Amino acid sequence: MKNCIACGMPLREKEDYPLGDESKDYCKHCAHEDGSMQTYDEKLESMAAFVIKTQGLNEDVAKKVAAEQLKGLPAWQNQ
Repeated sequence: MKNCIACGMPLREKEDYPLGDESKDYCKHCAHEDGSMQTYDEKLESMAAFVIKTQGLNEDVAKKVAAEQLKGLPAWQNQ
C-alpha cells in the first residue's frame, strides 16, 4: 500500500487518488480539480485548517503543527 507523498494518507482504493488515477503518488485531498498536486503553501493552508477543525488550535499554532507534519513527508523535503 502506498501513502500520499503530500499528506501521508494511506492510498487504499482507486477513489483515494486524484481523478481515480492510481499512477499518482498523492491523494485526492492534495490535488486540484484537474488532478495536479497542490503547492506547499496550498497544502499548508488546508492542513492548518484541518488541525484547527479537529484539534481546536488557533491559526498560528495550527500552522506550526501543520508545517512540522509536512516537513516529514517526501513531497516537501526541500521546503
